[in-house]
Amino acid sequence: MKATAVKSAKPSSHWAQINEVSFVSGMRILFFLYRCCGRWPFRLALYPVLLWFVASNRRARNASAQYLQLARQRNPQVPTGLPGVLRHFASFAESILDKMLLWGGQFKLDQVTVHGHPPLLENIAQGRGGLLICTHLGNLELCRVMSGRCPGLKMTVLVHTKHAQAFNRMLAHLNPGSELNLLQVTEMSPATAIMLAEKVAQGEFVVIAGDRIPVSPHPRVAWAGFLGRPAPFPVGPFILASLLQCPAFLLFSRRTANGADLTFEPFRDSIVLPRKNRARLLDELAADYAARLEHHCLQAPLQWFNFYDFWALPATNDLPAND
Repeated sequence: MKATAVKSAKPSSHWAQINEVSFVSGMRILFFLYRCCGRWPFRLALYPVLLWFVASNRRARNASAQYLQLARQRNPQVPTGLPGVLRHFASFAESILDKMLLWGGQFKLDQVTVHGHPPLLENIAQGRGGLLICTHLGNLELCRVMSGRCPGLKMTVLVHTKHAQAFNRMLAHLNPGSELNLLQVTEMSPATAIMLAEKVAQGEFVVIAGDRIPVSPHPRVAWAGFLGRPAPFPVGPFILASLLQCPAFLLFSRRTANGADLTFEPFRDSIVLPRKNRARLLDELAADYAARLEHHCLQAPLQWFNFYDFWALPATNDLPAND
């Protein structure tokens, strides 16, 4: 049976209902605590909140347990049960600090190892822009490592939250030289597509997540196997790459014992989606992306942060209002 023919047995809450970063001011306070006192006081302040969240948020707790159990079937080293869930959320808490360090320019960039970037650098040298399809594995903000090492690399990150403007202001406050711009995009309008095409034509890169479906009552998805079960993946990144007529790269990151790894992988030099066989081509693209996501998740299973039922479509009435 084709993955695209499989449908979720029950609707789930949409990921957009999970507010991971609600209070930018609170994050500033935690960042100030780290700067003044170090990492352990930061942990002392953050971990009680983390434990309360794990105890009170059954949906996120169950989603974490489900994901870890599926990953365990392919990697016997993956911890499961309550200890695994606690370690999963603890890893997420550490990633919050790493994000703030990156925003504040205090992350040790010499401890970041970049893999697979020569094709990306070649595109930059030729003045070609492109599309970076990222994931919620590790820290997307490690993109800024490349911005720091490549002055000509400019990136616009497409996000589905209402907090984009607040994040942009915080980025400017913590690091005025940041070349990472967040752009809120709930729906891909013609005007937005034209604006992004202009950015790519000027040699810039557009960054979009490939592992979260759109905030829409009827999201366009392709079903692909992920950790042994069919899951809905957004087709938006592939359609966007075809509209922008640009190369597409995959971007993965993960924390390591000595720092962090940032990996770029060429995905498609170009994506063409003719009307004939369009659905089949989108299925193939989603399957290829899902296979690479699974590979990297199994390398660092506690660093994939999607605390909702990833294998089910959300209920329409769970979608946030566009106000």
